[in-house]
Order: sequence, then structure tokens, then C-alpha cells
Amino acid sequence: MIAAIVIVLLASAVGLGSLIVAQVIKQKLAFNTGDNVLGFGIGFITDFLDTLGVGSFVTTTTLFQWTKYLDDERKLPGTMNMAHAIPTIVEALFFVTAVDVDITTLVSMVLASVIGSVIGSEVVVRLDKVMIQKTMSVALIATSILMAINKMGWISIIAVHNNALGLTGAALVVGVIGNFILGMLMAAGVGLYAPCMVLVYFLGLKPIAAFPIMMLSCALLMPASSVNFMRTNRYSLRGVFGFILGGIIGVVIAATVVKSLSLEVLGWLIVVVSFWTSYQLWRSAKATEKIMK
Repeated sequence: MIAAIVIVLLASAVGLGSLIVAQVIKQKLAFNTGDNVLGFGIGFITDFLDTLGVGSFVTTTTLFQWTKYLDDERKLPGTMNMAHAIPTIVEALFFVTAVDVDITTLVSMVLASVIGSVIGSEVVVRLDKVMIQKTMSVALIATSILMAINKMGWISIIAVHNNALGLTGAALVVGVIGNFILGMLMAAGVGLYAPCMVLVYFLGLKPIAAFPIMMLSCALLMPASSVNFMRTNRYSLRGVFGFILGGIIGVVIAATVVKSLSLEVLGWLIVVVSFWTSYQLWRSAKATEKIMK
């Protein structure tokens, strides 16, 4: 089964990569060195931290805001899902092959998240700029709160006696439904890592089991939802090749070279910055509403 999962991951990477190249050719986009250098830097930082468990959507949203990376914030969820998909697939290849987890639990929860993301992306592409800004603002606050709770050690307390590597019965049903909802929210730009970790902890799985579940979920749902974002032109190709390359390198370095890194101060800094970014997005949404009136 692991071999089959690896094949699916590689096929997803090749498929999405081909779609991106086809879109670049179709739109006759010239290679812009500055954009790709910027994309490389953002991809490297965010996916490096993502591999260490920090998550990528909060940091990406913040860096996009600081660098004015997007010309239209309606493209924010689609761009993040598309650009992070291939680096996240590389992450999943590391963790799915290195961490044991019950196959039934893994496959069912991952499939639920993929289905949820496809449905969620259909909803997101119909939202206007104000709704996207407000959705991302609320998403950042929710994610920041979960990150803060995790930094204080409250989430790990839940899992201190957890020994299971799989779910059965009612717990599995709850896990599937929960990951389906998280997949829908992922399409709206809500990071899946922190809430998925909380979900599996509450259901009794060992903390390490959360990594293949959440990473494989993201690795497969991101390409799936990206198709909808591409179809409706709710994404940006600015510096996309640099972004993907930087992301892959960041993942490889974090997974193979960095054996220990103190994330305590950095983690709290990201929490504070994400709250500030949330405020800025909400303020932008209110300003846009006034202009529309």
C-alpha cells in the first residue's frame, strides 16, 4: 500500500507540474528573474518551516502581504494551494515512508480531506474579494490561537498517554468527517496542520501519527483543489517556478540536514505576526467595502 501511495504522490506532482507549465505556455508568460528570486525566497522559508511542523499558510499569507506578491487577494487561496502542492508532496514522501500508521485510518482520512477540498474550492472560487479577505482574516486568527495553545503545551497534554496508530469504529468516523471539513477549509486558505493535529490527538492517536496523515492529506488535496482554481483563474503564476524550487529545497534541507532547531521564539513570533496580518486583511476588507458603497 505504501508503494501505491508513493506512486499516487509522484503522479500528482507530475500532473500538477504539467498543468502549471501548460498554463505558463498558454498565457505566454516571460521568465522574470526578480519574480522567481522572490518566489524562491518565499517558497524556501515557508516550506522549510512547514516541514518542521510550523505550517506554511500563515507564513505565506504574511510574506505575500509584506511583499505585495499578489495583485488580487481573491487569488490568495488558489495561489497557496497550487504553489505549495509539489513541495508538500516531497514532504509527504519523507513522512509517509518513515512513520508507521494504520493504512485504513490513513487512506480514509486522506480521501475525505481530498473530497472536502474539491467541494471547498468550488465554493471559494465564487467568493468576492471582501469575503476572501474576511475569510483569510478569520482563518489566521483561528490558526494563530491553535498555534499558541500548542506552544503552551496544552495540546500535547491531550496526547501524553496516546499509543494508538490507527482508529476504528466511531473514532474513525469522527476522524473522516473531521478531515473532510478540514479539507474544505484548506481550500479557503485555512492551514490543515494544527487542527488536524488536535483532531488526531483527541481521537487517541500517537502524536507522531499526525504527521503522515496531515502531510499526505495536504499533498493530495492541494493538487486536486488547484484544478478548480486554475479553471476559474483564481491563482497567480508570478514567480511560480522559483517558488516551487525554493519550496522543494527548503523541504529537503529541513527533512535531511536540520536535526535540531529551536522553534520556541520563532513559533511565538509567527503567532504574533499572523495576528497582525489578520488585522491588516480585515482592515483591507472594510476599506474595500467602503469603496464599493
